Amino acid sequence: MVIIAGAGPTGMALACGLRQCGVDVRVVDAADGPATTSRAMGLQPGGAEVLARLGALGDLAEKAVRLRAMRINGKKALDLTALRDAGQLVVSQARVEERLRTRLSELGVEVEWSTPIESVPADDWLVGCDGAHSAVRRRAGIPFEGSQVMENFLLRDVHATWDLDRESIHVHTDGPSMTTIFPLPGGQWRVMSPNGGRWTPGPVDHVEWESTFRIHRRQAATYRRGEVFLAGDAAHIHSPVGGQGMNTGLGDAENLAWKLALVVRNRASERLLDTYEAERRPIGARVLASTTPATRLVLGPGLLTRTVRDRLLWPLLAAAPVQRRLVRFTSQLDLRYSGPLATGRRGGERVPAFARVGRWVLAGPPACLEVARERLGDVVHHERAGDTLLVRPDAHLAWRGPSSPERLSAWLNEVLGVPATPRRTPRS
Repeated sequence: MVIIAGAGPTGMALACGLRQCGVDVRVVDAADGPATTSRAMGLQPGGAEVLARLGALGDLAEKAVRLRAMRINGKKALDLTALRDAGQLVVSQARVEERLRTRLSELGVEVEWSTPIESVPADDWLVGCDGAHSAVRRRAGIPFEGSQVMENFLLRDVHATWDLDRESIHVHTDGPSMTTIFPLPGGQWRVMSPNGGRWTPGPVDHVEWESTFRIHRRQAATYRRGEVFLAGDAAHIHSPVGGQGMNTGLGDAENLAWKLALVVRNRASERLLDTYEAERRPIGARVLASTTPATRLVLGPGLLTRTVRDRLLWPLLAAAPVQRRLVRFTSQLDLRYSGPLATGRRGGERVPAFARVGRWVLAGPPACLEVARERLGDVVHHERAGDTLLVRPDAHLAWRGPSSPERLSAWLNEVLGVPATPRRTPRS
């Protein structure tokens, strides 16, 4: 049994991933029921692929607003369609959670609301997906290292009739402050303002929701302590600039799910679980390292900051190479892992051809397929001439080598190790 604390996108994505592998889970949350407010609004292409692999994407893409450009004071400054498959989807966190709950129910699991983690016996694998104030992290004694970046950041979802393109992010500079506006489904707008600024390009008919918070940059000192793991906001928090938060949590969940499933189902040693932190903690650190200076530069007050922003940053964004690099980064399609689970030429890279399969894929001869299935269980087969490829459930290349069952077997034995005697028997 795996106990998951937190029924947000990260926790439910993890639960779906484990259930697809036949692992029993409980998802508990101290809240009385599902949240109804929008909160996070950006679903990047990488996050959408995770949901698709989990069978949870549904109609989110069709009903979302697709952002195609960023405009600064009315002028197009950034083309968000600079890459195939790129383009951020504007869809509320509440809708993402609804789709994940539906998928989780299809897999036979219901969220246990009004159930704080303190009330759950601590004799199973435990994953804290319970947010920035994680009770699991506190219980495990894991420091949450970092600092505050900015005070008084205001979010508002409003009903208004403004003459703005509804496929663009709109950045408006207004003296020492800045306002960012982007369209929401249903004709609404999200307004983001630092330092309590309330400027809008026209009258507001109705405020649907608003929240004021402080921006922090923090990361857990470790993502694992024994049988306790952290994922999502419990492991890292950062600025909303760039729309990375929910998507990074989804990536954490998927990465941990298939690894934990192999261990729980006695197909790999617990050593495999060390690769979760080795692969995902650098991703979290990368997000913190990029969003913190971006926040201070884009949203910070002061004459010097405004001068650098207006005279250097905005003109720089007009350069096509800069646009491609930025879009690639924010889309989360450029992630490449390193280490033992990323072997061979282009090892660790995303494999677009298998981006939505959601299972192990062996591209090679049947003899190699038999070896893979013996160690991994369910493996999809594709005939391929030349080198054999083994693609992970998260669509990253795990192994590339000659079409030799012996070589593949040796590598699998090395990275998976010798499974321990199971302490409990998983039920499908």
